[in-house]
Amino acid sequence: MPPYHHGQLRSALLDAAEKSLREQGVEQLSLRELARELGVSHAAPRRHFPDRQALLDALAEAGFERLHAELRAAAATPDYVPRVEAVVGAYIRFATEDAALLELMFTGKHRPGAERVAAAAEPAFALMNDLIVQGQAEGRLAAGDPGRIGVVMFATMQGIAALLNGGLVEPELLDGLVETAVDQFLRGAGPR
Repeated sequence: MPPYHHGQLRSALLDAAEKSLREQGVEQLSLRELARELGVSHAAPRRHFPDRQALLDALAEAGFERLHAELRAAAATPDYVPRVEAVVGAYIRFATEDAALLELMFTGKHRPGAERVAAAAEPAFALMNDLIVQGQAEGRLAAGDPGRIGVVMFATMQGIAALLNGGLVEPELLDGLVETAVDQFLRGAGPR
């Protein structure tokens, strides 16, 4: 095991915690077990995370930061429909590749006292809201509360992710599902 210096142990703990979360779920996540896995004393993680909840919150924050970065990269497409398809696809890929992390992120975001997690979530949701506002400005979506329209888009993304995560839809169908879902969403939420 390599020695972990001050700046390296925190990131090594987060990486190991995310791997454990993906493989074993949140219930099995333990600071003591992570310390053992990394070859450091059982007290060493406490320098960075005073307790298990602090580690979970840090994982959720990092997850929202990564989700935002992936959505932002997907949104770089200049034309509206391909942009929406790219963002929806990026979100669903994240939700299927890191389902346990996404669940932790949403659980953490709504936990009392988790202001930092909620703040970390804001940029990703602001980006999706901006997509709705852009669609309204271009006349592709009906005027009105962008939040209401966004809930429908979010429910569609979560639904597709749930179908994929539940094994009810084959992963190779994702791109076609995204295209169909975006087409139907735009038609259904379009101006009357």
